Amino acid sequence: MFKNTGKAILGAALFVSASVVGMSAQAGEALDGIMKSKTLLVGSNSDYRPNAFMGDDNQLQGFDIDVSKEIAKRLGVEVQFVTPGWEIMTAGRWSGRWHMVVGSMTPTKARAQVLDFPAVYYYTPAAFAVHKNSKATSLKDLDGKVIGVVGSSTYHKYLEHKLEIDAVGAPAFEYAVTPGEIKLYSDINEFDELSLGDGVRLDALAQSVPVIQQAMKKGLPIKQLGDPIFYEPLAIAIDKGDKELSDKLASIVEDMKSDGTLTKLSVKWHGADLVSVK
Repeated sequence: MFKNTGKAILGAALFVSASVVGMSAQAGEALDGIMKSKTLLVGSNSDYRPNAFMGDDNQLQGFDIDVSKEIAKRLGVEVQFVTPGWEIMTAGRWSGRWHMVVGSMTPTKARAQVLDFPAVYYYTPAAFAVHKNSKATSLKDLDGKVIGVVGSSTYHKYLEHKLEIDAVGAPAFEYAVTPGEIKLYSDINEFDELSLGDGVRLDALAQSVPVIQQAMKKGLPIKQLGDPIFYEPLAIAIDKGDKELSDKLASIVEDMKSDGTLTKLSVKWHGADLVSVK
């Protein structure tokens, strides 16, 4: 059922038995299972450039993927990836289908009710994007407009004015826009709809700055509008209640920060050091 290290496991692989993965609700058993099976099963995204996406060789690559591989290396185990839906990963209670999620997840208070967040591994600025021919010149011009966003994402909560970021040292922010309509998407295809023209389907979208920049590099007719609206901490997530696994992952990520590994990976994939808020 498992393929070579680093390959994405899709479909039926999401329902790998807990006996294979070694996962359990009992604290400590997850780490024991990982070390016994020599396999770290990681949930991530499949179309979220530059963090996790399919390369030309049909293998996952990106910042989150490299971070996952480095964590597995420091644990002394192999890594395997699954790509469940975002709503599934953020819902918790994974029933042993994967050990952790490295998917650029913000540790909000709501998510912290069902997930633990061992470590923040980088921060990313969020912003609005508009069509290159948009008449909007400031964020206030987006009030009352149709704005696209990935459902259940941090940006969705921001647009609803319900975002609560539960992380030590998370920078303060204000709500700069009050949408007239929020149009939800299940993946990054909101960029395709914005590209159709100013106001054709969308007036703007909310996303991370690195993802917006990647879309621009691909030649999509969009541009960022204004400064970042907030900086979100992105954390590794695990199912609730496993202190031993949480402490181990926290220690590894701290070492990766201290020795510069995370900064190198951030510069490689984002073109900037996003490991700390500047």
